[in-house]
Amino acid sequence: MIKSMTGFGRCEVSEGDRKFTAEMKAVNHRYLDVNIKIPKKLNFFEASIRSLLKTYIERGKVDLYITYEDFTENNVCVRYNRDVAGAYMKYLAEMAEEFSLENDIRVSTLSRYPEVFAMEEQALDEKGLWMGLEKAVRGAAERFVETRITEGGNLREDLLDKLDQMQGQVDFITERSPLIIARYKEKLREKIRELVDETRFDESRILTEVTIFADKVCVDEELVRLKSHIAQTRETLLAGGSVGRKLDFIAQEMNREANTILSKTTDLEISGCAIELKTGIEKIREQIQNIE
Repeated sequence: MIKSMTGFGRCEVSEGDRKFTAEMKAVNHRYLDVNIKIPKKLNFFEASIRSLLKTYIERGKVDLYITYEDFTENNVCVRYNRDVAGAYMKYLAEMAEEFSLENDIRVSTLSRYPEVFAMEEQALDEKGLWMGLEKAVRGAAERFVETRITEGGNLREDLLDKLDQMQGQVDFITERSPLIIARYKEKLREKIRELVDETRFDESRILTEVTIFADKVCVDEELVRLKSHIAQTRETLLAGGSVGRKLDFIAQEMNREANTILSKTTDLEISGCAIELKTGIEKIREQIQNIE
């Protein structure tokens, strides 16, 4: 099977008092380019997420959006700084004695002094967080791949149909090419008959001219290579896998052969067919850009 480079996947996972949502989409790109938007609290998992995605994706510009909700009520605690409170009390007592003031400090007053009490988040459960996060990312990636496979199947059928059309055009040029040489030979013979006496007619000279002409317009090698490229493209599509780069290279080679045929031919019908062939190859190249 082949995969399209465009796709979408979403997965939501609830683990106890936590909820993870992962959503990913992708468009065409020559290489794998992953952009991850993740809550700051989960930033240290980014490297693990990238490694996980590489098991599902080889090419494409991928955007992954992750949201995290924590519904726990005891994820923060109050910390009492005894040493800080003691220091305040010590200096307040010194101030009262030094300035002959009443030391009227109360607990409620002392508790409002900076750093006496502090709110502190409890240590993160990294293992538990990763379990939920991995499930969400993996679920989104699996759905993402499913959409890619579906679209890839459509692309494959479209490309196979275009290859059949190309094969028909190549067959037409293959059948017509020998006729061009035969017609040239006959026209050359008729022209010479008009210009010279029958007794001075030199058949060997005609054969020489025909051979030179045939060498100039011969596209046998190009047709053989085109047929081979078409067959190879078809086999690659049916074999599946990550074949986008390979198919793009083959399409470039097919375009080169079609250009050579067009430059060599002197026949209008072959020229028209070669132009259609080039148009078909260009359409194939455009579609191949969508394949992973």
